[in-house]
Amino acid sequence: MSDNNVQIFDTTLRDGEQVPGCKLNTNQKLVIAEQLEHLGVDVIEAGFPVSSPGDFKSVEEISKLIKNTIVCGLTRAVENDIKVAANALRYAKYPRIHTGIGTSASHIKYKFNSNQDAILERAFEAVKFAKSFVEDVEFYAEDAGRTDNEFLARVCEMAIKAGATVLNIPDTTGYCLPSEYGAKIKYLKENVKGIEKAILSCHCHNDLGLATANSIEGVINGARQIECTINGIGERAGNTALEEVVMVLKQHPYLNLDTNINTQHLYGISQLVSESMGIYTQPNKAIVGANAFAHSSGIHQDGVIKNRETYEIINPLDVGVTESAIVLTARSGRAALAYRAKNVGYELTKLQLDSVYANFLDFADLKKEVDDKDIHQIIETSKVYQQIISA
Repeated sequence: MSDNNVQIFDTTLRDGEQVPGCKLNTNQKLVIAEQLEHLGVDVIEAGFPVSSPGDFKSVEEISKLIKNTIVCGLTRAVENDIKVAANALRYAKYPRIHTGIGTSASHIKYKFNSNQDAILERAFEAVKFAKSFVEDVEFYAEDAGRTDNEFLARVCEMAIKAGATVLNIPDTTGYCLPSEYGAKIKYLKENVKGIEKAILSCHCHNDLGLATANSIEGVINGARQIECTINGIGERAGNTALEEVVMVLKQHPYLNLDTNINTQHLYGISQLVSESMGIYTQPNKAIVGANAFAHSSGIHQDGVIKNRETYEIINPLDVGVTESAIVLTARSGRAALAYRAKNVGYELTKLQLDSVYANFLDFADLKKEVDDKDIHQIIETSKVYQQIISA
C-alpha cells in the first residue's frame, strides 16, 4: 500500500446495523456487501459472528461471495468469540479478525473491574490467539478517545508484539475535538515502538457532529484507515459517513491522500442502504441527501445557472447524481423561473418573464414548491400567454 493511500473500512453491516429497527436478513446483507465491493471499499466488516446464529451465517455467506475485498468479523477479547469468528471467516479469500478491549479508565474500572496490567495482558493474548487463525488481525482499543495517551501507546505496543496488523483507535463516545484526536494519532505514530508494522485506523462516532472532522484529522496525522458507514448510520448519533470522508479527500488533492472508492456509485449505494434498512436519510445530508445539489434561493439559482461552480464544490455526476436541481419556491428569482420554463418548452422574453413572474409569486406564496405541471398553469393563466404561444 502506498503511503498516501487511505483504506476504507466499511462497517455498515456491523456497526451500522446496530441501529434499532435496522436489522437486515442475510440476503439483504449479501446484496449490500456485493455493492460495497463494487464501490471499492478495502474492508467489509460483515458482522459480529458470536452475537447470533443469523450474524454468523451472514459473515459466512459474505465470505463465500466476496472475492477481492477483505472480509472482517468482530470479536471481544474472548477466546470463544475469536474461535467463532475464525470459523465464520473460513471461506474468505482475505479474512480479518477484529478483536479488542476497552482501555479508558472508565471502561477498565466499570466494565471490567480490572487494572491496566490485566488489560495489557488480555490485549496481548486476544491478538495472539486471533493470529493463530488468520494473518490479518486488527486490534481495537475501545474508548481510545478518552484513554490516556501513554497507556494507549503501551496497549498498542502489546498488540503489535502479539502480531496485530491494524490498530483501531476509536473515539467510541464521539467526545474528542479534531485537534485532540489528531494529536492522539500523532502521539501514537511518534511514540509506539514497532508502529511501522501496523496501520493506524480511525473509528469515530458522531455524538457531537465531529466524526468526519476527527477522521480527517486522523489521516492528516498519520492514520491510513478510516472506519465508516454508508450514510453515517450507527450507534446513537452514528458513525463517520463514508461518502463524506471520501469526498473530503477527493476535493482536497493537496492533502495527497487517496482512496480506492469509485465515487460515482455513492448515491446509488446510499439509496440501497436507506431502503434496505428502512431508515430515512435527512434531506440536507452532505453528499447524498435529497437537497445536497438542490437550489431554491434566487441568488444561488442565478449563480448556478450561469456557472455551477459558483455554489457547488462537487460535480453531482462525481457522486452519481444526474444533475443539480433548481427548485422553484417563493424565494426563487426570474432566472430560475426562466430556466425551468425553458425546460418544459417555453422561451420567454424579458417582458414576458416579468409578467409571468408576478403570476408565479402569487402561486408560489400558496404552495411550498412549484412543479412542472404548475409552470404550465402559471403561464397559461398569465396575461401574456397568447404572445408566448404565438411566438
